[in-house]
Amino acid sequence: MRMKKWMTLSLASAMLITAIGCSSSNGTKGSTEQNNGESDSKEKVTYTYFNAAAAAKDINTNETTIGKILEEQTGVNFKIEHLVGDLETKIGTMIASNEYPDVLIPDKGIDKIIDAGAFIPLNELIEKHGPNIKKVYGPYMDQMKWPDGNIYFLPFSNVVGEFIPDPSINQGAFWVQRRVLEEAGYPKIKKLDDYFTLIEDYKNKHKDEDLTGFIALTHDWRFFALANPPMHLEGYPNEGNVIVDMKTFEAKTYATADSTKRWLQKLNEINAKGLFDKSSFVDNFDQYLAKLTSGKVLGYFDYGWQTQNATNVLKDAAKADPSKDKFRYFPLPVTFDGQKDQYLDPPGFVTNRGIGITVSAENPERIVQYFDNLLKPENQILRSWGIKGETYEVNEQGRFYRTAEQVKKINETFNETFGFKYYSWNWPNWGNGSSLPDGNAIQPGIQPEVFQMDLTEGDKKIMEKYGVQTYSELFSKPDPRPWFPAWAFPKEQGSPQQIWETKKDDITKKYYPKLVLSSPGDFDKVWAEYTAEMGKLDTAQYEKWTTEQIQSVMKQKK
Repeated sequence: MRMKKWMTLSLASAMLITAIGCSSSNGTKGSTEQNNGESDSKEKVTYTYFNAAAAAKDINTNETTIGKILEEQTGVNFKIEHLVGDLETKIGTMIASNEYPDVLIPDKGIDKIIDAGAFIPLNELIEKHGPNIKKVYGPYMDQMKWPDGNIYFLPFSNVVGEFIPDPSINQGAFWVQRRVLEEAGYPKIKKLDDYFTLIEDYKNKHKDEDLTGFIALTHDWRFFALANPPMHLEGYPNEGNVIVDMKTFEAKTYATADSTKRWLQKLNEINAKGLFDKSSFVDNFDQYLAKLTSGKVLGYFDYGWQTQNATNVLKDAAKADPSKDKFRYFPLPVTFDGQKDQYLDPPGFVTNRGIGITVSAENPERIVQYFDNLLKPENQILRSWGIKGETYEVNEQGRFYRTAEQVKKINETFNETFGFKYYSWNWPNWGNGSSLPDGNAIQPGIQPEVFQMDLTEGDKKIMEKYGVQTYSELFSKPDPRPWFPAWAFPKEQGSPQQIWETKKDDITKKYYPKLVLSSPGDFDKVWAEYTAEMGKLDTAQYEKWTTEQIQSVMKQKK
């Protein structure tokens, strides 16, 4: 479903000029004058920002080109720290000490943060200082409110303008090294058994290369990369813990379904054959990414956005040396029996992830003003496209594009120094698939001209072999799902739904390693133990609650 979501709300009337004295939690004092939602800094200020959702090196935003420009506009800099170690431990330490960064993306820990009273309500701040926030998030404001009526954080997935599908695969897929496909004559792989046979055959033919057939990501909250495939293999999109019947709109969990048993039994089978990397259950996220860039791993399942750090490194290497294109990965829409896939997400709005301002932040007005300033069209172009004449051009028809020279220089290192890496997500923004009023995509990678320009010779060759011009053409188009995604329905800390998810995660993390690594003869015995433990949970209430949320949205959309 394509969605027309361009906001037509007018900007708020000019606001009274207000002097705002402020200081950050690190003691740097500053003040601003506000006029029409804009800030003129008298003193610069640095706020702390903790990001639990992304892997990158810690940095001050004003060390990047984009961040420096935004600091010049607002006087605000952010010192960004990223998660190292266990998410729950980090969030628990913050809550226990009642000491928080000024700005926080707690990712999966967002319910605990809100329950602890760590986020401040944003309603009044948005009303006073956020005309652009109101414009961009206007259609979603009611969905962003928690049961007490407060907005505690700003999500990232709001679509602005005409929805434009992504030609790349940033969602789920079964990935395989390109050299594997080349040696096999570029077969069309649709079934799970055929996928693993492809990998097994290649590994057996190259026994002297010390190759790993298949690895999985299980570290901390990212365990979903191992747990999610059953729904995809059945032909459903990523709804989290459930699949949704498209006729009745009823939600059913699949943790103990035949699809999950079939998936885990397949991993058990390939483990017995020596194709599965047993370290998958102990490696952290960085170790996982390092293995993907090693050239030794033949296949994996994951989401494109999650492995982007690794795949960007592989792409940069292939640009410098085309012979290394063979180590890059190709996405395959694999299902159990070759049925219609639904890997590509339909337009949706995620209401249980986002960025919030904590009780530790002094003068949060300036943070809100920074967010509001970032949401201006010209700054959305800056954070996505960069600077005209340096990182993009505009043709006579008004279409944004990049020259070959610009595409070549925008590698992973440039993304870091310029700031694209830090501003592409994890801020209040125009979400994936958004477009400007003139029809240009807000994301360069979705703009057809840029996507084609950024393709390597290896990309062109392999897509020609499969008869497509974009990677997304390999996959089925997403069916409309007005509620999507079901995993994003907010669940209060301590609610039956939140407790179910926590206990379910604990059980899967305990039993999945046993199920995959046990001898094939013991699999059914371990599966029986696992399902017995899962049977102690009140799954019926979880399914009933999720179904009610879905059907409530469906009624609103009629």
